[in-house]
Amino acid sequence: MSIQSLASIHPKAQIGQNVEIAPFAVIEEDVVIEDNCYIGAHTTIMNGTRLGEGSSVYPGAVLGAAPQDLKFAKEKTLLEIGKNVTVREYCTLNKGTVENGSTVVGDNCLLMAYVHVAHDCIIEPGCIIANSVNLAGHIHIGANARIGGNVAVHQFVNIGQHCFLAGGSLVRKSVPPFIKAAREPLSYAGVNSIGLKRSGFSREQVHNIQDIYRVLYVKRGFNTRDAVEYIEAELPQTPERDSILTFIKEADRGIIRGFKQLNSNYSEN
Repeated sequence: MSIQSLASIHPKAQIGQNVEIAPFAVIEEDVVIEDNCYIGAHTTIMNGTRLGEGSSVYPGAVLGAAPQDLKFAKEKTLLEIGKNVTVREYCTLNKGTVENGSTVVGDNCLLMAYVHVAHDCIIEPGCIIANSVNLAGHIHIGANARIGGNVAVHQFVNIGQHCFLAGGSLVRKSVPPFIKAAREPLSYAGVNSIGLKRSGFSREQVHNIQDIYRVLYVKRGFNTRDAVEYIEAELPQTPERDSILTFIKEADRGIIRGFKQLNSNYSEN
């Protein structure tokens, strides 16, 4: 264990083995830091934060601050960060409200500099969130999603697993699993086939996903409800199909639409 004398650590904070804490870090009372973590200089880790084994927090980050929610009345809530998570410089991660109880970041996530994660967000394992992304409250991001820099996401929006969101996007509606989303307004830009192959999806799985999204976004004359009914009736049942259909049915804010090009030609990358 390497703890600098200039760090301020509450005597009741729980610090694991082989934890490195740099000068001027502040760690409050109700904090748990598991083994093999790194805490950079000038970080602030506030009451209610739980930091999993092997995670790193870089200088200037603030973890576990109170929700930016006027309804919050200082209830005991948590910020739960998993194992092997990297939180880069000046990120701000707020803990949950009493409604959900926790803000959660899953194992093996990377949050680049200046990311803001608001109260009650859930980020599933394996996500990469680039610089200066802003997540409002109650956002759910599926496993292995990739979010480009300077993206802003509206509260209560869901982002599906294995999605890729282009940098600078404004996300006002939910983004279904396995796709790329880009342009303004944010629109379907094809299946994230490269990302899926890198994650071990077979060619057949990728083709099945493409068939689903051709119905949802390309086949003319279908609204979302018609497309869902057609997919359920006509396309083979697979875990990916069921995941997509469940996501759409649970998307209270609706899902993004396909981009209406000036010409009628459509090509999927």
